[in-house]
Amino acid sequence: MTDRQDAPDPAQPELTVIMVSYNTAALTLAALRTLYAETTRTTFRCVLFDNASADGSAEAVAREFPQVELIASAENLGFARANNVVAAQARTPWLLLLNPDTEVQDGAVDTLMDFARSHPQGGIWGGRTVFRDGSLNIASCWGRITPWSVFCKTFGLSAVFPKSERFNPEAYGDWQRDTVREVDIVVGCFLLIRRELWDELGGFDLKYYMYGEEADLCLRARERGWRPMITPDAQIMHIVGASAGVATRKAVQVQKARCTLIRDHWHPALVPLGMGLVWLGMGLRYAVTRPLALAPRENLRAKAARWAEIWKARHDWLAGYSA
Repeated sequence: MTDRQDAPDPAQPELTVIMVSYNTAALTLAALRTLYAETTRTTFRCVLFDNASADGSAEAVAREFPQVELIASAENLGFARANNVVAAQARTPWLLLLNPDTEVQDGAVDTLMDFARSHPQGGIWGGRTVFRDGSLNIASCWGRITPWSVFCKTFGLSAVFPKSERFNPEAYGDWQRDTVREVDIVVGCFLLIRRELWDELGGFDLKYYMYGEEADLCLRARERGWRPMITPDAQIMHIVGASAGVATRKAVQVQKARCTLIRDHWHPALVPLGMGLVWLGMGLRYAVTRPLALAPRENLRAKAARWAEIWKARHDWLAGYSA
């Protein structure tokens, strides 16, 4: 029989879990089910900010999880602004950003909280992510964008040698996320941070409407001496991009974020080099795939069309996000 004095007191939560959803009703419900089932030692409140979903997400959550603090926005504020809105109202000492296309496994939130307490130098902490079949999803963390990493991407070295940390440094090469490690960037799908540090950093920079916001946040934390960390013992399932939309639009937004990160975090003298390499890399891919527009197979023609659209939008993504 459990001693009631030792049980978590939900009236005094130590953690605010922030979930931002957009047209992911079924996935959001699954994420919430596992969050509540697998988090037993951490007292928390969960706030769901729904970005004007049209699939009944807000209504479904309200029915099944009345304990969730639901914000049903009439407009899509984007990921960064929605998180900032919720975090600004939080009074708990810890914040956890958790995507709606995730499922918490084996007490991952409790484990991540324990890890953060024992590694306070991290400032920002994350775990290991896997796909639904249990295979590794490397996108729990990334290395920073550097002139060398952009060079490797531009000339295809990262694709040819994906398991080489030398030629694929942003993905940390062949590291299986199976050891504790300092990283440059903890991805926002499962990101734990002290509220004081969040406030000190001013939360997400709102110029990053989609993608890049957590990279910017972590890099700004590192500039202040913090060392973001990953633990393999806190594992979640993450589908990745469930609400991102079509691949072409996502690719344009990712490149736009990358160009913004280069401008924000590189020495000004190196920025023209970075922009030139990004332009060249996208141009090479457009040129290589152009002949596929005449291919007999539909998937090859679609690939050519995709790169043509990305290249057509080059002035947009090269400009990056403005302040």
